[in-house]
Amino acid sequence: MSHPTVYLRDISRRPRFMTSWERYKHNEAHWAVEMVAEMLGVFLYVYAGLGATAAFVVGTLTGQGGIGSLYTVGFAYAIGIVLAVTLCSSTSGGHFSPGVTITFVLFRDFPVRKAVRYIFAQILAGYLACLIVYVQWKDLLTIAEEVLVAKGAYDSTMFTSSGPAGVFALFVAPGTNLHRVLLNEFVTDFIIGLAIWGCLDPTNHMIPPVAAPWLIGLTYGVAIWGYSPTSIAANTARDLGGRLMALSIWGLRAAGGPYAAISALTNIPATIFAAFIYETFLGSATRTLTPGHVQFLGAHKRYYEDNGLAPQGYLDALGRNSSSSSNFDVDEKHTAESEVLEVPSSRV
Repeated sequence: MSHPTVYLRDISRRPRFMTSWERYKHNEAHWAVEMVAEMLGVFLYVYAGLGATAAFVVGTLTGQGGIGSLYTVGFAYAIGIVLAVTLCSSTSGGHFSPGVTITFVLFRDFPVRKAVRYIFAQILAGYLACLIVYVQWKDLLTIAEEVLVAKGAYDSTMFTSSGPAGVFALFVAPGTNLHRVLLNEFVTDFIIGLAIWGCLDPTNHMIPPVAAPWLIGLTYGVAIWGYSPTSIAANTARDLGGRLMALSIWGLRAAGGPYAAISALTNIPATIFAAFIYETFLGSATRTLTPGHVQFLGAHKRYYEDNGLAPQGYLDALGRNSSSSSNFDVDEKHTAESEVLEVPSSRV
């Protein structure tokens, strides 16, 4: 059963300046709008998780019980991811991770030039989120540092996951076996990547578009609850942005040593491998799309064709009358047809 197409402008009068801006946004500024959406998505996800992490670390160091735990940290990151995906993915496609962006370059013909812009925006957003949270928590973080100094534990704790610097940059305890840390990071990131790729599959009838943000967010929560004590990063934007911010505040002591390479880079091959496994063994181009995805992608088709952002015939199999309230990612006109299966609300 087809539904009538109703635009927001049909039911809500927009100020004249917004109408002019939207015409500009859909043409000359479209690339910038997508970058802003990527930045906001990473910012939301990192900001949510960092606040809970700061509460946990400061509360533990200062003896204030009840203001944080591993559970609150995992749940905060999960909700942050849900916020990022639901609020920003309809504009940018919702990668929010260099690992996801690079995987799309390899498996969805995502253009390299656009990928570079996205990765820059993601890492910058991670840095800014960490810097802002540091300013918000600075007084309490300073108290926590003073507690460490008073106990004579500053050198041994400050630049670990239990210290104030560990709120922003990720560390492992001295003497930790980095081979096991690498295995922990890779397997955990593989599971996250598998969940993301399963949510991207528009033929997966078990995952409608509205459920995807929650499934991905809770998968991140499971990773933090179960495997962050061994140490996981899961996202280069979160890790590298936080590392650069910590270096800006505390200098080279926050560099992280050899572990920094594991935390920043492992999620990329893990995500690529997860996409390969899903595409090879779990996905199939011979399955039909779910009704929810037909409506979801139909709205995307309408939005991009109405604004001249896609070539004639883009997503032609969906017809021209499909309608919904969301869209998903598309590249510049000459590459749009190669990205027909990219579903933004399922990306993080």
